[in-house]
Amino acid sequence: MTTTQQVLRQWNAANAITATRIAVAPVLGVLLVVGGHDVTVRWIAAALFVVIALTDRLDGHLARSRNMVTDLGKILDPIADKLLIGVALCALSGLGEVWWWVTIVVLGREIGITVLRLALIRVQVMPASMGGKIKTTLQVASISLFLFPLWVLPQWVQICALVLFIAAVAVTLLTGIQYTLDAVRLTHERRKTSQDAR
Repeated sequence: MTTTQQVLRQWNAANAITATRIAVAPVLGVLLVVGGHDVTVRWIAAALFVVIALTDRLDGHLARSRNMVTDLGKILDPIADKLLIGVALCALSGLGEVWWWVTIVVLGREIGITVLRLALIRVQVMPASMGGKIKTTLQVASISLFLFPLWVLPQWVQICALVLFIAAVAVTLLTGIQYTLDAVRLTHERRKTSQDAR
């Protein structure tokens, strides 16, 4: 069976929703680049970000409740999450509201873990861990606040956004380290099993 045939066999409603999230994420970037300093555009962008993020719950629930969990979905879901976060962070950095070095560090971690997942797919698909889910929740919450037109909101909202963002970056780095250690362990166990089978 070819790779294309394998992908088509795993295509279902849950994966279609995930693919839609991937397709819509760039629209957020365009909105912020074109009108990121406009209050109305920022509210629209924030709402779009939240809606896309919430569909993550929808496709996950659909996959589990309808027995639609597939290896394809396990790969596409984190990619959709990372693309949404990446687009938002790059746009916010371009607007001068998030330091570029923070965006680079976060995206470096996200891309690195995604590459690691794909490299290990022949050994074992690594599903999202609880730490990864907490990381995503913190990222979504903090970036949602940063997408608000903070300059017209009370200072306490700005403080909440900053505190949540710092927590999100910290958990992002910690879970990245944990995923790397898990990948090393899986690779070691795989090699040991192969050697024992000889």
